[in-house]
Amino acid sequence: MVKDMAFIAYSVRDVPRSRDFYRDVVGLNPGESFGDHWVEFDVGNTTFGIGNGESLGFEPGTSTGAAFEVDDLYSMRDRIKGAGVEISEVQEFPSCMACFARDPEGNRFALHQRRTVPQDNVA
Repeated sequence: MVKDMAFIAYSVRDVPRSRDFYRDVVGLNPGESFGDHWVEFDVGNTTFGIGNGESLGFEPGTSTGAAFEVDDLYSMRDRIKGAGVEISEVQEFPSCMACFARDPEGNRFALHQRRTVPQDNVA
């Protein structure tokens, strides 16, 4: 039985550059670091890791699927765009909003914000 999400990992060639991007541009909190080949970030109860996964068959720049929950999607989008990163417009969905960008290696990620449920809709 699956009991939790252990981690999400993205394959990158230049770990220091990607570490700086996720720390300084996206604003993730650094966790453990294992030299220049693997760096972790603490994201809620999950770990987001970056490292060169080529020897394991993971091509740098092809990762996708990480969606970082934020409090203010529009402010975070402005922050990312202000750092010179190409980022999509905000997409509106019934229960959330999201926009999408790529890290310096080409890996795709999302910024995501859940919509608050009005109190009169809570059962």
